[in-house]
Amino acid sequence: MISQRKDDHVRLAVEQQQALDGRNEFDEVSFVHHALAGIDRPDVSLATTFAGIAWQVPLYINAMTGGSTHTGAINRDLAIAARETGVPIASGSMSAYFKDPSCADTFRVLRQENPDGFVMANINATASVEKARRAIGLLEADALQIHINTVQETVMPEGDRSFSSWVPQIERITAAVDVPVIVKEVGFGLSRETVLVLRNLGVRVADLGGRGGTDFARIENGRRELADYAYLHGWGLSTAACLLDARDPGIPVLASGGVRHPLDVVRALALGASGVGVSGGFLRTLMDGGVTALVAQISTWLDQLGALQTMLGARTPAELTGCDLQIHGTLRAFCADRGIDTGRLALRSSSFDALHEMTGSTR
Repeated sequence: MISQRKDDHVRLAVEQQQALDGRNEFDEVSFVHHALAGIDRPDVSLATTFAGIAWQVPLYINAMTGGSTHTGAINRDLAIAARETGVPIASGSMSAYFKDPSCADTFRVLRQENPDGFVMANINATASVEKARRAIGLLEADALQIHINTVQETVMPEGDRSFSSWVPQIERITAAVDVPVIVKEVGFGLSRETVLVLRNLGVRVADLGGRGGTDFARIENGRRELADYAYLHGWGLSTAACLLDARDPGIPVLASGGVRHPLDVVRALALGASGVGVSGGFLRTLMDGGVTALVAQISTWLDQLGALQTMLGARTPAELTGCDLQIHGTLRAFCADRGIDTGRLALRSSSFDALHEMTGSTR
């Protein structure tokens, strides 16, 4: 029963968050510290604009759940947190709604509790154009996410086994709907080659959805009687690797997967993301402390994002792409194999150059 599956996903996702060892490849990205690059906090804005979309902050609550009484209550609290903090929010996969329209309110609550916010509907790549339009209409959605998840489907006991229709269907949906389409991975990452395919299909934005957070291969394997796909745990590209791989992709990219704190947000923005999504970490906070705790967490993150931009000399999230970065460890090895020049990242210094221009000095 799909409602039971949705409840299982939440339970297993929270258990994963509690068991994470705290490290991922974002730890292999560091800023070169320039001690005089800082600016004044009133000069800093968190606003980000991409693909005709304008957000007041570069942080969003990414797709999680919906489809059962329990997950509907979670969506209600997530929507309240989005409303109170001004962050955009995405629904979980709306496949349950297509199979059982009686669960519509478990998704619709995202708009009911957040009437003026930026809300994204979420469908899979097998959905028809008619279903895409229904999803958008139900949520009065500002954008449509199409999630792609071949690894999850492969491990899921009742998952799809036919994927060749996904590319033409994404193109059909993208051409037929009146809101921007964002194609996202669910935690295994989008390679540069995949992002270029999406661009050529007319997709407006790619959400890289990398490894490092919730592992849906592990979740689905936990639902299998024999748990016989354990060898796929940890499959995929990390979010940091996806950002480095996606260099100059021709469409804006969002970053999600393994984002643990504001420094990871700033790292992702400095690597080229237009916005950064969080799912598992926010879900754990909500389940442990309720909506009040989640509102407090998101508010703290937004305040600290402004503080970090001030320290780094970035007046906007986009200006973080001028900050100098060093890439270490396995992430550096990945870049070497993929022909990515990491040395250039350590010499960008736009904010520091601006300081020299202001003072009339030279480097």
